Amino acid sequence: MNALADTLVQGLLLGGHFALSGLGLALAFGIMRIVNIAHGDLLVVAAYLGVALVRLTPLSPLAAVLVIVPAMSVLGWLLQRALFNRLVGQGDLAPMLVTFGLSIIVHNALQELFSADFQTLDAGAARTASVEAAGMHLGLLPLATLALAALVYAGVHALMRHTRFGRVVRATVDDPEVAALMGIDARRVYAAGMALALGIAGLAGWLYGIKSSFNPLTGGNELLFAFEAVIIGGLGSIWGSFAGGLVLGIAHVAGTQVDAGWGAFAGHVAFFGFLFLRPGGLLARGGSGHG
Repeated sequence: MNALADTLVQGLLLGGHFALSGLGLALAFGIMRIVNIAHGDLLVVAAYLGVALVRLTPLSPLAAVLVIVPAMSVLGWLLQRALFNRLVGQGDLAPMLVTFGLSIIVHNALQELFSADFQTLDAGAARTASVEAAGMHLGLLPLATLALAALVYAGVHALMRHTRFGRVVRATVDDPEVAALMGIDARRVYAAGMALALGIAGLAGWLYGIKSSFNPLTGGNELLFAFEAVIIGGLGSIWGSFAGGLVLGIAHVAGTQVDAGWGAFAGHVAFFGFLFLRPGGLLARGGSGHG
């Protein structure tokens, strides 16, 4: 029983990262209808930005987040205005091809700038500190990640449901032509949406850089796990992505209980299981992906 409880708790803690990583991907699809293949690589860009800040400025790895999140938001706004807005109304294939090309460019740029060696954001004791509760050792960083993920999801939900910006986003996503007649500039809305999505990806990348080592190839796995979290949770639901991340985390930890190398495999099995048994996901909803 203790082993089962430990698996569930550790899975939830790991799932916090998957949930946070998946939210940016879910927002990009829900608001802009873009499947951002470069999402994982851009998340890794945030981690490398942390490395650069620590090397070149007096900022500590923990304080670097104060620059990383706004910088990634600005990058998201620029990418949407300069590149992705050109793809609006071009169907699903064009955005996938363009973001795939962006992924290759980002990967090669990171390798040229930082080499292929693994790096980390060395936050000292913050990386390994833990507390004991009910006989289980709980890492403070995973606890903080799960708590931040829950807060960010709650904040995005409130933003989309209870603010003027959220109403504008919903109107734009539900019917862009009617929104345009109301004076709403869809391209500005999309740029703000991508800024939000990449700002959250920046937060996830910063936390990942503190928790784990990474190199330019890390983005592929991060994209895959984020995608699986979103699909398990259900397209069209913000909280679905959160639930999907937690389920994926539990599957990963359960897999490692069988064999140390089976974590990702167990996550893939869970993903395909949901595709087969519940293709709509846990909390699938129609519409714009902001519920």
